[in-house]
Amino acid sequence: MPANTESPSSPAAAARGEFIGQTCQTVLRMVQAAAPRREILARLATAGEVVAGPGAVVSILVLDTDGLLRNGASPNLPADYLDAIDRLKPDPRVGTCAAAAATGSMVVTPDFRADDKWAELRHLPLSLGFAGAWSLPIKSADGTVLGTFGTYYRERRPPTPEEVRGVEQLAAAAAVALAGCGAAKRGCADPSPRACTSPVIAHGPE
Repeated sequence: MPANTESPSSPAAAARGEFIGQTCQTVLRMVQAAAPRREILARLATAGEVVAGPGAVVSILVLDTDGLLRNGASPNLPADYLDAIDRLKPDPRVGTCAAAAATGSMVVTPDFRADDKWAELRHLPLSLGFAGAWSLPIKSADGTVLGTFGTYYRERRPPTPEEVRGVEQLAAAAAVALAGCGAAKRGCADPSPRACTSPVIAHGPE
């Protein structure tokens, strides 16, 4: 079961908000400094694991030019697992991240064993001790899906509202990073906080 929800004014909520805000500001500086995309996304994935709590593992997948999901940063998933899910096609009937990429909406799988979308794939996360997952699409300012921000749990549960809010902010920062890296490759204007529509990313937590 998920942890009890907390008051937005509680010390834990305030600390989480400060941590997320600092992470997002660090990411903006990394983008502006043209840091490698994998390094930027790994910073966000690690932050997502802190937000989710002990035992959780985050995987950021990015859509390639063929429209397939590729590993962007998954610091704590083994290479053979990443190879097995590499080049997944977005599909609302498959998995959690593939479904989120296809629908453009959050997808929650509290229990891999009970979700038909995982019928062909559930043996993969179960073999690593994961019980469930959820995924949020990473979207550009115009709503285009760029990738997914997935969180795996070792217990059967959905994310708490606090986790969802935190990951929404981290996913917005990931969108800025992906747009910024693309701009750098094209020689376009430097990516700035203006590229992000989230006030939390642009200005830090309120």
